[in-house]
Parts: sequence; structure tokens; C-alpha cells
Amino acid sequence: MDCVYSCCAGLDVHKKTVVACVRRIASDGQIHREVRTYPTMTASLIDLADWLDSEGVSHVAMESTGVYWKPVYHLLEGRFELLLVNAHHIKQVPGRKTDVKDAEWIAQLLQYGLLKAGFIPPPPIRELRDLTRQRAQLIRERASVANRIHKVLEDANIKLASVASDVLGVSGRSMLTALIGGAENPDQLAGLARGQLRKKQPELILALQGLVTNHHRFLLRTLLKQIDQLENLIAEYASRIDQVMAPFAEAAARLETIPGLGSHAAEAILAEIGDDMSVFPTAGHLASWAGLCPGNNESAGKRRTGKTTKGSQWLRMILVQVAWSASHTKDTILSWTYRRWAKRMGKKKALVALSHKIIVIIYLLLKNQTEYREAYAGPVAA
Repeated sequence: MDCVYSCCAGLDVHKKTVVACVRRIASDGQIHREVRTYPTMTASLIDLADWLDSEGVSHVAMESTGVYWKPVYHLLEGRFELLLVNAHHIKQVPGRKTDVKDAEWIAQLLQYGLLKAGFIPPPPIRELRDLTRQRAQLIRERASVANRIHKVLEDANIKLASVASDVLGVSGRSMLTALIGGAENPDQLAGLARGQLRKKQPELILALQGLVTNHHRFLLRTLLKQIDQLENLIAEYASRIDQVMAPFAEAAARLETIPGLGSHAAEAILAEIGDDMSVFPTAGHLASWAGLCPGNNESAGKRRTGKTTKGSQWLRMILVQVAWSASHTKDTILSWTYRRWAKRMGKKKALVALSHKIIVIIYLLLKNQTEYREAYAGPVAA
């Protein structure tokens, strides 16, 4: 095989140590290797960078091991050409396996150009990604706490959820606060309803007649306090995301022209893929990275499975949610396409296929810097 890099390095990253192997091909064709082990403290990582620089290393490769690669990547970024590689793509050949052998193997694969770098967005996008992912986690946690509130109410035989669409809305909060304060009269509790819910007074009176104990009141009080804390945190993250999103406001506005794609989804999508589509050669590469392309598993002329490839779980989740929203829009090509595909392949597969279509649209909008234009002209023959 031809040598691609005359001097490169492979790093085997762990929680406490980094094993580095520098591999150099001399002018006489001889291969020279040197291996050193460094702690993962900042000062030691700076020493590692200085050593690699003094050896004339141009390219450095490492596995994407949990979160341990991040500080190493950040300290080496800008000084070397870095390749963060999927650990599944560089599995060691059978036989002896040690940290030194792993580092040597990575360096050897890199030197002969056999490694493919993963997509690592620039620092502003990485910061935005941290924020949107954490916000998503907080929203999930809030939904989980809301479900626990429903369970406590059911345990007390308070059927508020059967009448009110949102137990944690303005009316629901007022009733829950009154219950926690010791109120037991169903007529009094039903009188706290606001807006359209006031029309359901008779149903509310029946639903609010239960067996609420001090134990239930304690649980409801602590759970509502947790809900308030989470909502405050979500608001803080939303404010910070608005600040970080300022340079990407134009790209977000383009994405929001797609039916079913709102501001939160646009922020999350940009946080995962950025606004520079030059890093993906084609829309198919981006779709594959998102895990929305059919897999290839064929032998002896028989196709075994078309299961989609593995990809970014965060991006795939967002796109499926957008596809679900788009499938319920009125008079759009996306909703019409979903209904046509659902008849042929079923709803779940149609939803994934629509997600693939949407990621292709996103790629084209960002690459060509254009806005989405609706092409729906009524049903046509399939």
C-alpha cells in the first residue's frame, strides 16, 4: 500500500491515560515507531501536543471513546489535522490486544489512508449542540415528572385528566394548589376553572371528588416544585440558545419555511449538522450520517434486509418528529407523500422515508441558500 502521511500519530484515549504512537517513514523506507503514555491532566496533554509537534507529526487519529476524547481533541485542535474515528471502524485484528498495540494500529491505518474521519462541527456549533441537547433532556424530564403527577392524582381517584386536556395548565395548577392547601370541596375546586374549561363544571365536580390524603398532598407539592424548577431551567437554556443562535438566524429562518418544522426543531437540526453543507459531499452522505438510508445486506443475489443504517440518534429523532408534524399539515406535498407511502409500506416506514426526504430538502436549502417552496398542486396518480 502507498504511504499517505510520512509522519503521523495514533492515540488510544482512556479516562486517565492517553497512549500515543508516532509512526514515521524515513528516507530509506524504514519505519520508526515511538510510543509514550501521558496522563489526561491538562498540563500532560499540553506536553503531549508539544511532543507530537517536535516529532513533526502532521495528522493525528483517535477513537471516539465516550466523552474522554473531547479534552484531547480540544487541546490538539488547530495544531494538527485531527481525525476522530468510529471505534467500530478500526477494530483490532484478532490476537494480542494492549493499549500500545491499539495506538500502533491506529497510527498504521492512518499512515496508509485507511481511516475516515467523523464529522466534528466547529466550536460554535458544538456549543449550540450542548445547549439544545441539554434542553431536550430537561423537557423529557419535565414530561416524566408530569406523568408522576398524573399517577398521584389517579391514586387519589382525582380524575382531572379525564376532563381537562392539560392538568398543568392555568386551571389545573389552580386546582392542584388548592388540593395541596387542603381544599376538598369539589364545587369549590371546580370553580377555579378558567376559559373553556368552565363549560365543563358538572364533569369537573365529579372528577374532583376523591380521597386525597396528606401523603398525596406532600407528593403533589414536591412534584409541582420540581416542575417549576425544570421550567425555569428550560427558560434559561432557551434564552442562552437565542444568544448563540444569532449568527445562524438566517439559516434557521430557511429551515422554518419547511412545513412542520418549527423554531425549536430548526435550532436542534442546526446544532447537529451546522449550516455549512460543504462538509457533506451530497445529500445522501448527510442522510446516511443521520441514519436514514436503507442498509445494504445482500448475498448470492438475495437482499436480506433493508434496515436503516446507524447514525446520529439525536438528529434522527428530531427529523422523525418533524416528519410526523409535516404529515399532519394541510395541502402540502409532504403530507400527501406520507399518505401515499403509508398505504404502500405502512405508517412507521413511511415516517422514516419522509424523514429522509426532509433531510434532503434541508441539505439543499442550506447548500443553495434558498427557501422552501411548496409544490403541492392537488392529488395526482401514484
